[in-house]
Amino acid sequence: MRNSFTAIWQYLRAFILIYICLYAGIAISSLLPITIPGSIIGMLILFILLSLQIVPAKWVKPGCQLLIRNMALLFVPIGVGVMQYVDVIKQQFGPVVVSCLISTLVVLVVVSWCSHLIHGERKVVGECESDKK
Repeated sequence: MRNSFTAIWQYLRAFILIYICLYAGIAISSLLPITIPGSIIGMLILFILLSLQIVPAKWVKPGCQLLIRNMALLFVPIGVGVMQYVDVIKQQFGPVVVSCLISTLVVLVVVSWCSHLIHGERKVVGECESDKK
């Protein structure tokens, strides 16, 4: 009996923390002059809390594992919502494809450039120029 209460408490605590971050993000989003979804700000808040170890990862792990296991089910409403706009998507198919291709190329170039800056050639301590050849 005690184990089931412990499991229920762990799930409840995880979802309470996730929802607190979500609603804090929604509140902050409504105050900002730019349009950023509250869910994104909430995820950033949760990320910061976990990174700074203000909230231990083990507190949100049970809820996150449950959500990740059922992630495919969570995309069904979005898919149904997109199906309501099939006629608009058909009319704008060309611009959508072009923007997806261009944005993908831009992301690839920016990530590769940043990766090269971060992980580029580095000098090895104690290595001479003649050792490289």
